[in-house]
Amino acid sequence: MSVQIARLADGRLHLQHGPIDCLCRAWGAPEEVEGAYAQAAAAFPAMLPALCAELPGLRAPLPSPPPRGAIARAMHAACAPFADRFVTPMAAVAGAVADAVLAALCAGRRLARAFVNNGGDIAFHLAPGERLRCGLIGDLAAPMLDGVFTLHANAPARGLATSGRAGKGQGGRSFSLGIADAVSVLARNAASADACATLLGNACDLPGHPAVWRVPACDLEPDSDLGARLVTRAVTPLAEAEIAAALDAGRRLADAWRARGLIAGAVFMLQGRLATSLPTSELVAP
Repeated sequence: MSVQIARLADGRLHLQHGPIDCLCRAWGAPEEVEGAYAQAAAAFPAMLPALCAELPGLRAPLPSPPPRGAIARAMHAACAPFADRFVTPMAAVAGAVADAVLAALCAGRRLARAFVNNGGDIAFHLAPGERLRCGLIGDLAAPMLDGVFTLHANAPARGLATSGRAGKGQGGRSFSLGIADAVSVLARNAASADACATLLGNACDLPGHPAVWRVPACDLEPDSDLGARLVTRAVTPLAEAEIAAALDAGRRLADAWRARGLIAGAVFMLQGRLATSLPTSELVAP
């Protein structure tokens, strides 16, 4: 797998290596942006090899010994608060890589704004007074803008991640134990947002419901860290009350985690319906 590093026509930096596919954008003085991109490009090639070197441990359920590498440790730390349920550090891998690329991008630089989008898991930097707008797409099979987050510098969140059933097989890379089409989470960094989006997606569920088709994860991806656990492949149309029940299960858990400071907010989407756990109206119609 060769490392691909390219500047796109719109000014973004594209970094790709195996499953890692990052789009980066920075705003600031031209020399600061150029320096930031050079730093990110220099740091990027070592990231995937470092993760691969620790892959067996990263695929092991928590609690487990902390790994050695910086990105691997960030994955482990993001998942550690949830070691009372099934989770492996891989739940935070895309977000942790986005955080690492952003850290390299911003180190020593004066940037107004910056983001690193690693397959939909986003780490962002905002200088005082700055903000970013980020679109929410709930169904990758029929993409349309379902809402817009406004990310503020004075808020604690610096990560935004999306998980859910619509990911695998429809352009995304994740499996889900639940039935939400998408769960988007704001958290202190992208690794935490990634882990929480995965687990909140699992919680949005109707266990044992005949409308839900599940298969062992290892049948779809032999080396999946989920092993033989059943992941959702399809959900036939549900009644309004069933949709509400599944969304409420996820929202209640998100409310509890937000009260504990584990997340800043969450948005759930299922069959065209939406539920939120947000402190303010940070999500608006497109």
